[in-house]
Amino acid sequence: MTTTDAEIDDLVRRLGTVGKEVMQQIDDKKNPSISILTRALNNVYFDKEQGLIKLGDKTQRRYYFNLNQAKKFMQTLLVAKQIKWLLEQRKPALSTRQLYYTLKHSIPNSNENTFDSQQKETDPIIEDIEVVVDALREQLKLIATPKGVLAGNIIVKDQNGDMLDFSRMGSAGGAVPPIVEEYAFDIKECKADFILVVEKFAVWNLLNQSRYWKEANCLLMTGKGQPARAERRLLHRIAKELKIPVYIFTDMDPWGYYIYSVYKQGSINLAFFSEKAGTPQARYLGFRVSDVKTFDVPKSAYIKLKDVDYKRIKEIEEYDWFKTPAWQKELKEIKAFGHKVEQDSLVAKSIEFTAKDYLPMKIRQKDFID
Repeated sequence: MTTTDAEIDDLVRRLGTVGKEVMQQIDDKKNPSISILTRALNNVYFDKEQGLIKLGDKTQRRYYFNLNQAKKFMQTLLVAKQIKWLLEQRKPALSTRQLYYTLKHSIPNSNENTFDSQQKETDPIIEDIEVVVDALREQLKLIATPKGVLAGNIIVKDQNGDMLDFSRMGSAGGAVPPIVEEYAFDIKECKADFILVVEKFAVWNLLNQSRYWKEANCLLMTGKGQPARAERRLLHRIAKELKIPVYIFTDMDPWGYYIYSVYKQGSINLAFFSEKAGTPQARYLGFRVSDVKTFDVPKSAYIKLKDVDYKRIKEIEEYDWFKTPAWQKELKEIKAFGHKVEQDSLVAKSIEFTAKDYLPMKIRQKDFID
């Protein structure tokens, strides 16, 4: 991750090249345009050897003299210009929300704003620029708001020089910071035997309250649903640098299955990010259809699958990274079962059941999908 002046200067140069190419096109009386790798399903492939979703080499051009592209073309240049300025001035990193407000204003002599939506306009353009200059947004002085929480036997030195002991963070745990690179999150010591990633904060909280991480000697993390970039990047680092097993624990439904795959293989939308954030060695611990019978989950916990669930299962079945025999079997079984089960429902057995019975047995018996 960028830390030195030389690296920052290189990023400034790359961003400057984008602007210079546009200016040259104008001088040559050509329709100004920017070439961008296509970030869509038709330009994504699954690298079986590495176990990661990757971005292909198809490109598209964004033109100024095009009624459907003109505004987005100008927005792309505005975002690139602002990022370049942040780097040149050595300014503190902005959140993606703050960048949106920095650039949002009314265009003189018109009823138009430069931007009207962060989610639909600035955020996708930031991702485009990451691809164009081959750099992560964290390197470009932009950070997304993380959601994750971590607890366990790990000591970290942050960018201010403070030592953070995640076994002493109390019932709330320690927040996963927006930047988890070595200069900001330097792992000094870790005695954990594995890391367990839990889909939901409520389940993570229950496990943390019962000090499951201490009993099992593990790290306990949650991304509070679909993980943000920081949680994915941190898991990648922990698996790669500490070489400890990684287990993912989600709901038994297609949404939980996909959350697992995002941690493991990466996501379609951020395929360019997978090599830096995917964790191919992650294993799916559960919840699984077979667990319903094994652990005698009460029928009151069953939630009938809806049409939207069946539709999502069908989509997942077609993804190359779900075409292993084990996953095809699991997806077939949940369709036949006709219900989904949330990981929270295990408290119906007892409040301590997840920590004292379910997780120890699953890990001891190596009952997971690899």
